[in-house]
Amino acid sequence: MATSVKRPSLGPVPPPRKKSNPKSELTEELKQEIREAFELFDTDASGYIDVKELKVAMRALGFEPKKEEIKRMITEVDKDETGKISFSDFLTVMTQKMAEKDSKEEILKAFRLFDDDETGKISFRNLKRVAKELGESLTDEELQEMIEEADRDGDGEVNQGEFLRIMKKTSLY
Repeated sequence: MATSVKRPSLGPVPPPRKKSNPKSELTEELKQEIREAFELFDTDASGYIDVKELKVAMRALGFEPKKEEIKRMITEVDKDETGKISFSDFLTVMTQKMAEKDSKEEILKAFRLFDDDETGKISFRNLKRVAKELGESLTDEELQEMIEEADRDGDGEVNQGEFLRIMKKTSLY
């Protein structure tokens, strides 16, 4: 007797997959740049940098990490609490940061598609235009609710920071 395989329901559509897996597909050039930044601060050539040097090495690669972010990264990679970070761990951290940077750039590209009048904000009119272009049949009330959900400063429009926050919150990027 054959057993029937229960198929999962189609539920919500998952977000589109990224073009590539950023973790495994850093270019060799980028890996070399990360290695050079690491080696610059690994002055004794031990293969490790100190926790305090992590921030400086990240800055050398164009990032401005906040104190809390550094603490979180250290907790993730310095499991044995030595206060030292290997190149492998540094590469993992930087790969993640670069993927986040790409994600932010993608979100800002999307923001610019909404902001066709280049005001730096998404207005009700902008949102209505995009909904129409995408063939979405949303009522004015639904569109207004979307604006209100994202609008933190209460000005009736969505600025870049608010757009980034709502996109990350909804896990669309």
